[in-house]
Amino acid sequence: MNDIGWQTKGEGNTHLVLLHGWGLNAEVWDCITSELSSHFTLHLVDLPGFGRSQGFGAMSLEAMTETVLAKAPEKAVWLGWSLGGLVASLAALTAPERVQALVTVASSPCFCAQTEWPGIKPEVLSGFQHQLSEDFQRTVERFLALQTMGTESARQDARKLKSAVLVLPMPSADVLNSGLEILKTADLRDALTTLKMPFLRLYGHLDGLVPRKVVPLLDALWPQSQSFVFPKAAHAPFISHPTEFCQQLLALRQAIL
Repeated sequence: MNDIGWQTKGEGNTHLVLLHGWGLNAEVWDCITSELSSHFTLHLVDLPGFGRSQGFGAMSLEAMTETVLAKAPEKAVWLGWSLGGLVASLAALTAPERVQALVTVASSPCFCAQTEWPGIKPEVLSGFQHQLSEDFQRTVERFLALQTMGTESARQDARKLKSAVLVLPMPSADVLNSGLEILKTADLRDALTTLKMPFLRLYGHLDGLVPRKVVPLLDALWPQSQSFVFPKAAHAPFISHPTEFCQQLLALRQAIL
């Protein structure tokens, strides 16, 4: 069996599993690990096929979630950014007894725009899939640029994301394509109404991939959850606003202790 890339840092009595987004790897969390490691035991995961988790092919959301759960601590707070938010959410649905709290960051239970549901237009995701086969590197770079667009530190933030990608081996086109397929097809809106554990949703006001219009819709659909919008952030609030981001997680930790 292939092994998943898994780094453990910190000595806090609360375990925190961190799951990155599409095209990236666990290096994206570098800007917040020093702040969080004195409060949490951090589990920095490279999703199957990404970063250090080479040797995995295309995977469904269910298979990806099972692979991460197999190595995860028995009880932890699960935090997922973007695509990682879907994995963390499915872990909370699959093994609720192991998820102390769920945190989704710039994530949506349904990324694809539908009737009366804001999201990424299906043709945009299909376009990315088509472009992957033609110009792999440029497609990933374009997607990274979209994630920071509109913020005061957009250029600097995009550089941080790009350096996280380049420091480790790139995922294969098949892995990237299957990740886009998950973003196109997953819909956990109704399933997540059943969650009982603390559930915190974090967003960027300027996010071009997860529109802020989803926030009040999910506030109504999931009254058991809490939401917070970073006013000047886009799709990567932990990179553009690391201090404020960590404050949200420390407040959650205090609430569940």
